[in-house]
Amino acid sequence: MFGFLKKKSEKEKLQDRYKKLLKEAHALSTIDRKQSDQKTWEADQVLKQIESLSQ
Repeated sequence: MFGFLKKKSEKEKLQDRYKKLLKEAHALSTIDRKQSDQKTWEADQVLKQIESLSQ
């Protein structure tokens, strides 16, 4: 009922950031491939952090 008052965990924050980076990478893929690759790399680093939290 009061889910909006619940604070996000570190994992949830990282998952949101990962999704945002992938969306940015996809949008940049038609404009600037180098920036798109950079965003994809950043998303990969965030994914590694998520996986380390899961262990």
